[in-house]
Amino acid sequence: MFSFIVDLIPMVLRSFAYLILSPFFWVIVFLIGMQYRRIAKQKEVLFGVKDETVWQQVTVAILYGILGGIFGAFLMIIGGITITNIGIGYLWAVAIFLLFVSPRFLCFSYAGSIISLSYLMFGWPVIEVAHLMGLVAILHLVESFLILVSGHLGAMPVYTKNHKGETVGAFTLQKFWPIPIVALMVVTGVPAGETVPMPDWWPLIKSLEQPFEAGKGYYAMLPVVAALGYTDLAMTMNPQQKSYHTAALLSIYSVVLFILAVIASHYIYLAILPALFGALGHELTIYLGKKNQMQGKPLYVSSEVGVKILDVMTGSPAMKMGIRSGDIVLSINNMKVENRYHMAALLQTLYNFVEIEYLKSGDNRIYRETLWIKPGKSFGVIPVPELTDSPQVTLSGKGILVRWYHKIVTKFKSEK
Repeated sequence: MFSFIVDLIPMVLRSFAYLILSPFFWVIVFLIGMQYRRIAKQKEVLFGVKDETVWQQVTVAILYGILGGIFGAFLMIIGGITITNIGIGYLWAVAIFLLFVSPRFLCFSYAGSIISLSYLMFGWPVIEVAHLMGLVAILHLVESFLILVSGHLGAMPVYTKNHKGETVGAFTLQKFWPIPIVALMVVTGVPAGETVPMPDWWPLIKSLEQPFEAGKGYYAMLPVVAALGYTDLAMTMNPQQKSYHTAALLSIYSVVLFILAVIASHYIYLAILPALFGALGHELTIYLGKKNQMQGKPLYVSSEVGVKILDVMTGSPAMKMGIRSGDIVLSINNMKVENRYHMAALLQTLYNFVEIEYLKSGDNRIYRETLWIKPGKSFGVIPVPELTDSPQVTLSGKGILVRWYHKIVTKFKSEK
């Protein structure tokens, strides 16, 4: 049934080799590197610590991006999704406009739904709804895969407010991946190179034009460089749990949207289903993710005894002692730790051998470790905030257009 995939592997890999060697791919890598550099500087400003090198994170992003691209390429081919009549230009234009309304709307789910509904209601722009929403589904399925395997890596600790207005510890999950991918396009004429015969059931998503049936042409592979980004907040879960939860929700959304796109390609009058579900299903996914964060119990809050640790720096003395995020430091050199300010004062007096007693979050066992610490070297921990601490970041979803509108309204009211 899927034996044709074996024949396609060399063709796909050649396309990937071409993409990875192209200058445009490395321009995307450079831009992504700038994003990771910004995140690293932000972490240094907030906590005065340096962790992983930027290019180490970029290298990991490239490797996972290539894996995600290969995964997505075969999904695109199996689905038979073409970019010939899906209105890529309109898709980007609407997505960028929505960015100015709110950054969270910079997503092809919303842009794809708007364009699809415009076509179904007004007949413009002329697109194939099933292929457009199928593309949206596959891109989100690739994103869910990348979030699953690497969404938690490099999570940045922050102090923020929860829905009750309390200052709590959390992690912002920000990832960016360069995605080399192979898309399909309908080409008229006689194929000049290698061809692979496809099975009778292919493509899953039918096109209004069937070049194989009508003898008009063939499907050609088109190498494309893209980029995917992921932003999330882990407040009631640790970063890995949060990324798993998000990936599960997003994959369910993607599979349902893809199935609706397949149905719509066979029954054109049902095209309204993927057109509506693209945006509404994505909103439901976001709602379910936020509901868990808002109604759940914050994970990174101050403890009754000792000081709970929000994050531990890679290669630091604390990490060598076995201390991890969520652990509680009870005493330093037999002196009980009262709060994070007291712990900071004790750590400043450390010389040579230091004994730390801490409670492990995983098994609730108390450990006592001794380590020689070079004078002046940072212990390498970021504690959770105290109740009196101010938040370092405030979460806002307002875009430029909305902020301008509020400024104009505020100014108009003040002049009355």
